[in-house]
Amino acid sequence: MRGESVVVVGAGQAGCQVAVSLREQGHRGPITLIGDEQAAPYQRPPLTKAYLAGETDLAGLVLRQDSFYEDSGIKLIRNERVIGVDRQARVAVLGCARTVSYDHLVFATGARPRPLPIPGAEHVLNLRTVADADAIKQRLDGQIGLDVVVIGGGFIGLEFAAVVRKLRHEVTVVEAQPQVMQRAVSAETAQHLVNRHRSEGVQILTGTGVAAVREGLVELTDGTVLVADLVVAGIGVVPNTEIAQRAGLTVDNGIVVDAHLGTVDPRIYAVGDCARFASTHAGGLIRLESVQNATDQGTTVASAILGSAEPYTALPWFWSDQYDVKLQTAGLTNGHDRTVLVGDPAEGRFSVFCFKNDRLIGIEAYNRPIDFLMGRRILESGNALTPEIVAQPGFDLRASQQQKAA
Repeated sequence: MRGESVVVVGAGQAGCQVAVSLREQGHRGPITLIGDEQAAPYQRPPLTKAYLAGETDLAGLVLRQDSFYEDSGIKLIRNERVIGVDRQARVAVLGCARTVSYDHLVFATGARPRPLPIPGAEHVLNLRTVADADAIKQRLDGQIGLDVVVIGGGFIGLEFAAVVRKLRHEVTVVEAQPQVMQRAVSAETAQHLVNRHRSEGVQILTGTGVAAVREGLVELTDGTVLVADLVVAGIGVVPNTEIAQRAGLTVDNGIVVDAHLGTVDPRIYAVGDCARFASTHAGGLIRLESVQNATDQGTTVASAILGSAEPYTALPWFWSDQYDVKLQTAGLTNGHDRTVLVGDPAEGRFSVFCFKNDRLIGIEAYNRPIDFLMGRRILESGNALTPEIVAQPGFDLRASQQQKAA
């Protein structure tokens, strides 16, 4: 297997990690990495933060220098789309009508912004690629005090709002759900994020959607009309599964894969934002959009191609930077039925421990990196923390683990 050819469809974080891990693990065969952007594989999270703020450029985002691919014998094809996969002939068909043969193929096609099904959606910008970020920067550069409306109060929407506010623009976030980041964090953590944004002058409207966007105006479903010089949406993504579906693979809100991230075709895998896999942490099929998931799955698939029988069991974790807040979460806290808050919210440093049926399923660390790091270890090891232990006065996660070790 170490001499067989591998084609990776998609050159984002997950796809790049597959190629890198294959070489690191000793694969000697041809590797072709195909991306539909002109840029070399790069990090997406900084687009809503450092890149948009002008604190870094594209060169600071690339995952590997161009010389790495040449030196490693990885053929990087840029600005080209794969339009089909012939499983019988074992070839990927490119938009230019060329074909690339494979012994193993990995779908790392990622996802695209979810479209807004409203009148005037053509006036709304998305923030997914470096080209999207450049288009937004062009609208903001040299301006002060623009009225910016952000549709969606998830990770991308709130991170974007924080940067734009620091650039001295007026910002309104519109979230259709009753709570920002409703599927990602607890109500306690969400409320503190809302309070932090409001302290910076950001207006956050929840429980209302967008009915229409017109030139310079955003009409909400509750009848409110907002002035808008710029409208940016962050309402989630849709996995890019069309090629896999046409190839006859199982698709259900993602390309469905097994414990080793393999599809129904033993020579084809899927990783990253486009893959839907069975997670012991979620208790069923799930699709995750995170750097951790992309890199860990990329490494797992490389091992699987080289003959490893180890399943993918990595603990999910996420992070978000907003103003002076570093929010880090370990585990999946959606679906919890009890929370215990530890720390001092008034000082902007606390953690929320999330339980389901008295079992710890996740930790949300708000400017408490030690809790995040130790929480990951506890969750990975099969924890014994109960709500009663955490709720004890003066509970300290680090001290409790030190005592346990002693």
